[in-house]
Formats: sequence, C-alpha cells, structure tokens
Amino acid sequence: MNSIWTGVRERVLALREAPYWQEVFGAKFLDSGHRFELMPVLDEAQVAQGERELGVRLPEEYRTFLLEVGAGGAGPDYGLFPFARPGTDRVPDAAEADAEGAADAEGSLPAAALPFRPERTQELNAHYELEPRAADYGASQEEQDRFWREYAQWDQRWDELEDNLTDGTLCISEQGCAYYTVLALTGDERGTMWDDVRAVGEGVLPVRTWGESEARVTYADWYLKWLANAERQAWEKPRDPRGPRDLSR
Repeated sequence: MNSIWTGVRERVLALREAPYWQEVFGAKFLDSGHRFELMPVLDEAQVAQGERELGVRLPEEYRTFLLEVGAGGAGPDYGLFPFARPGTDRVPDAAEADAEGAADAEGSLPAAALPFRPERTQELNAHYELEPRAADYGASQEEQDRFWREYAQWDQRWDELEDNLTDGTLCISEQGCAYYTVLALTGDERGTMWDDVRAVGEGVLPVRTWGESEARVTYADWYLKWLANAERQAWEKPRDPRGPRDLSR
C-alpha cells in the first residue's frame, strides 16, 4: 500500500547525482552541508523507544517519515537533525532496557510532553512592554535599589516565558543564525511546523510556505515542498542571476 512517503527516500538520494545539487541551500556549506544524504530508517522498536523517552507519541507524518525515509539528514535549510534520544546525538537503541524511560515517567514530564501553547509568544510580547526603565525611578539609592529589584523580577519572568515557548515541540532543523524549525507534538497545533525565532525576540511563529496564507503547514507539507523545490534547482540549469533583460526599453 502506498504512503505519502513512497519513493521519497529514492528521490532525495537521487539528487546526489544532479548536476546543480550544490545550488540548493544547505546542501553544501564550506566543508559541511547535508549533501542529500539520509540516515537509515528506524524500526518500530526504535521509534517507540524514543517516544517513551520524549513522553509523547510522535505525529503520524513525522513518525512514518522516520520509518520510511530516514532518521535525519537532507531536508529544508541545513537539513534534519537526527531523531535522537533526548540530550544525545544518536538514535535510540532498541536493545536498551525500558527502565530509564520508566524512571523519567515517574518524575516530571519531559518538556516535549508538555502542552504546546503558541499564545505564549503573545504573553512574551506583552511582558516585554512591562520592562522596568531606570528613567522611571527616582535618583535616590532607595529608588535605584527598587529599580534593580523589580528589573530582576521582570528578567526572571522573561526567562521563564521564553524557555517555555518550545514546550511540547521537537526541534527538527536549523535555519541558520540561531533560527530553528520545530514540530508541535502536543496541543491543538499537534503535527504543525513552527519557526523558533527567539534569537531576535519574536518567539515561536507558524511556518509560512505559501505567501501570506494562514493555513497551517504540516510536516509532510513542509518536507515535500522543499523536495519539489530542491529537485527543480538541482536538475535545472541556474538562471542568469541578473534576470531576463527587458528589451522593451
């Protein structure tokens, strides 16, 4: 039975032979880049082990991608991070005992299993407007002490809000300049893709791949659109960067 991922692994790997593969963003960057390589696929036991440690079942499109396409490698931007055990750089070993996952379950929930609440970005923006300003306080030592005390409280709350923005998500790829793409694992937005742009203070925002469309982008939408664009770029001769000449003038 065909799935949404039928033939996708083969299409990605075929791009290694395309004449213009280096034109695709992220495929080659100095001595690195994903170079249209894919990690091996995982088996059901490996995916299930990773899910136990994350504390949540993966959205189906991403889950089947791991089983049918690969556990990381070529993809949008600088490629896909490996699907790894939390805090490691390797995929879960199916032979490992379940004791570690069970121990985690007895404690607090992993961040990936907490509710993803995109409205936290608005909360962070609102909190930004409350930042204490030294100019609003008097010049006395008492007033300056009050400023620093209230600023420390404000700053602590900022850190808490910012840290919680990606609860309930899995970091999928790096866009560069400390921007990341994350997949929502929980909540009403489960299965959709989000830009983590906290590096510039903009929080976590929905991925947009169709102009200003408000439609949410799922993992399959995101990956397959990238693949179609990559195939076009890698197989077709690049256009003159100056663009076509306007002969009407």
